[in-house]
Amino acid sequence: MSGLRIGSLCTGYGGLDMAVQTVFGGTLSWVADNDPGASRILARHYPDVPNLGDLKAVDWHGLEPVDVVIGGYPCQPFSTAGKRKGVHDARHLWPHIARALGVLRPRLAVFENVAGHFSLGFDTVLADLARLGFDAEWCTLRASDVGAAHQRNRLFFYAWPADTSREGLAGRWAGGSASDGRHLAVADTVDVGVHRGGACGTGRNEPATRRLPAADPTRVGEREPADQADSLSGGRGAWEVPGGRGLRAVADPGGSRRRAAEPDVPAGEPDIAWGPYEPAIARWTQVIGRPAPGPVDALGRLNPPLVEWLMGLPAGHVTDVPGLSRTAQLKALGNGVVPQQAVVALEALRARLEAAAHWGRAA
Repeated sequence: MSGLRIGSLCTGYGGLDMAVQTVFGGTLSWVADNDPGASRILARHYPDVPNLGDLKAVDWHGLEPVDVVIGGYPCQPFSTAGKRKGVHDARHLWPHIARALGVLRPRLAVFENVAGHFSLGFDTVLADLARLGFDAEWCTLRASDVGAAHQRNRLFFYAWPADTSREGLAGRWAGGSASDGRHLAVADTVDVGVHRGGACGTGRNEPATRRLPAADPTRVGEREPADQADSLSGGRGAWEVPGGRGLRAVADPGGSRRRAAEPDVPAGEPDIAWGPYEPAIARWTQVIGRPAPGPVDALGRLNPPLVEWLMGLPAGHVTDVPGLSRTAQLKALGNGVVPQQAVVALEALRARLEAAAHWGRAA
């Protein structure tokens, strides 16, 4: 087990944490999330890890040092769903995170946000990092580039103390091992760029995103509730699901109207006709190794286990948490990180730093 100590900000259901631990190893020293639903999920999966709660109220001087600080800080200030108010949004937490970085001085920081952050507010983040003495490397990557059934374009970036001459974790990357000597395989990425910043990979040319309507857009999801998936509605033989807010179920080959959530229609079986989205569903099924749950529940509402599946999580990671309401489940899932997407992005960034370190030594 790696000896890296990880501190996690705005942890949510822990998707970015999963990716960081996959790439670097390490153990969580603490998390910080004051959302009630996220706190329930974290208590279920990390019962021995303290939750610091509201990061705006934390005394960072009183914490044990950590090697890595990670976080998917709120994206509403930078997303279309959040009206892109930027630094004027009350939910803008970056200044508080910058304060934490200035005190904790981790050897590495790893962050994720919506791709829209790149054109709104990211210049402020980079300026703050430079003022604190950190260098940075970044990229964008879509979930669909790793096989997901939705685009979900995201910005990922590393920051590290610039006065270390790429020593510490960056120096170890160049040697291909973590702090405990565990080998870190170079990413098998899609066309990794070699320039500073930019896309992690070119991927496919895709049409404009078709989105799956949330069950209640005024209550579900705080980050990008409409960005959970390509729409699964439409197709021949489709019919309106009562109470489904625009969702449509597809008639089976025999012509009878059968909702995918009915007990006699097993999840992932051919009876669930995904229409034009069948290839996307089949692709993600192959990637994560389990079939898709039905699109709607018995009441015709968006089915949380489907969203959990679309986010690449283990079955029940969110939906089996005791006491977590359906609305809270969808909120957590809408706010989350696709771990498989994050792993590829983090590996791509690591490969860039390895290449830079190699050329630096050669010079």
